[in-house]
Amino acid sequence: MNRSNADGQTTVLETARLRLRHFVPDDAPFILELVNDPRWLRYIGDRGVRNLDDARNYIVRGPLDTYSRLGYGLYMVELKDGDVAAGMCGLLKRDYLDAPDIGFAFLPAHVGKGLAHEAAVGMLGYARSVLRMPRVLAITNPENEPSIGLLRKLGFSLERMVVPVGETREICLYATAPPQSGRGNARENPDA
Repeated sequence: MNRSNADGQTTVLETARLRLRHFVPDDAPFILELVNDPRWLRYIGDRGVRNLDDARNYIVRGPLDTYSRLGYGLYMVELKDGDVAAGMCGLLKRDYLDAPDIGFAFLPAHVGKGLAHEAAVGMLGYARSVLRMPRVLAITNPENEPSIGLLRKLGFSLERMVVPVGETREICLYATAPPQSGRGNARENPDA
């Protein structure tokens, strides 16, 4: 569906209530607010984004880079009604995982309204039908019960616990389908 609007923003997909589009550097105020939300800091981690310049750099080095390198990434989730920025949802490719993983985060005002589910269902459909991804993973903090509940509702099941390279904390690895062969490429920390 990728199409650009008058502001040069590329829409990737639309659902009944939402539009998922490419981030642009002008989305820095939204990013600054989202990545400093207490839930983001607790469950995802501090990204060191403290001002608008940091937020623009986050967009350029993150989503904009992955769009050009991989053809996908994290997308801005907007309410179609009023073009209100609500959250982000998209796909990431982490070196320690053998398949892309879905990620999502929403501002507090938009939590509990089914928007994350709607965006994730749309993104999973896009991953399968447009990007032809046979398998999508998800990672989450084991204490993040809302995300775990959403992943289960989306049909993900817990595959195993992993410790990302360079980290000390175990996280949950969820998958939409069984691995094609063996345990995949996720590197587990033998010292954990």
